[in-house]
Amino acid sequence: MSNTSFLRPSTFLLTGIPGMAGGNMWIAIPFCSMYVISIVGNSTVLLVIKADHSLHKPMYFFLSMLAVAELGVSLSTLPTVLSVLLFDSREIGLDACLAQMFFIHCFSIMDSGVLWAMAFDRFVAIYNPLQYASVLTTPRIGLIGLGLTVRSVVLLIPLPILLRRLPFCRSHVLAHAFCLHPNLIQLPCADVQVNSIYGLFVVLSTFGLDSVSIVLSYVMIIKTVLSIASKEERLKALNTCVSHICAVLIYYIPMIGVSMVSRFGKHVSPLIHVLMANIYLLVPPVLNPIIYSVKTKQIRRGICKLLTSKWH
Repeated sequence: MSNTSFLRPSTFLLTGIPGMAGGNMWIAIPFCSMYVISIVGNSTVLLVIKADHSLHKPMYFFLSMLAVAELGVSLSTLPTVLSVLLFDSREIGLDACLAQMFFIHCFSIMDSGVLWAMAFDRFVAIYNPLQYASVLTTPRIGLIGLGLTVRSVVLLIPLPILLRRLPFCRSHVLAHAFCLHPNLIQLPCADVQVNSIYGLFVVLSTFGLDSVSIVLSYVMIIKTVLSIASKEERLKALNTCVSHICAVLIYYIPMIGVSMVSRFGKHVSPLIHVLMANIYLLVPPVLNPIIYSVKTKQIRRGICKLLTSKWH
């Protein structure tokens, strides 16, 4: 008899790293390290921007939004990932699973939206530097942040509601150590066409629209940079975009990888599916604060100032 037959109808089984059940404690070490780096790194970025009034500028406000979104992604996955790896606690209730799914996807969509806003910020700064501060005022930045949050919440509220009404009478074993919509819609023994169509609509209206907007922003940035006469000024303008380009690549390349593996990798090892999903959700929150701390002199200086004041 399968393990799932002992589970209550509203309970699911989370999955750790396939084929490595005996070494969960060792696998937990790099995962714990990544969570610590993500939480400390993004929290430090937020503290530095809050403490240093010279960083109260559009670029750094958007960077703080990115840090909040990535903290949200990390904190949404942390409880179940560490409970599976450290304590082999694999059961999760339907309501808890749907709540986790909502927050993971909500913060991921916010992450994508903030990356688009940061691309627009770089375009305005390069295209019209004299009007930069008057175009991206603090109230407007606040409205952009509010709009991105409302977009995420409003679009995602129907997902758990649509899933909640379905009967889950097939396997209750999830493919990951956290709950994701593409995985959950494979488990009901009912028609999930509405769920699939709405899920695709959410993806296209958020990630699809954001990625196209980012590409268009950089087309306009490159066009503007090429019109600058001085080579030194051209390099200086492009250098302000390096950190953001890295953040975009770190975010979208794993996402495309996850999508390709999910759609065309039916015969691929489950280990690949799990690793790709973990890379997509865990790596950007770890690397982005490091990249911005290394590449941005003002953030670097702010961290040194913060550490010095704490030391004294």
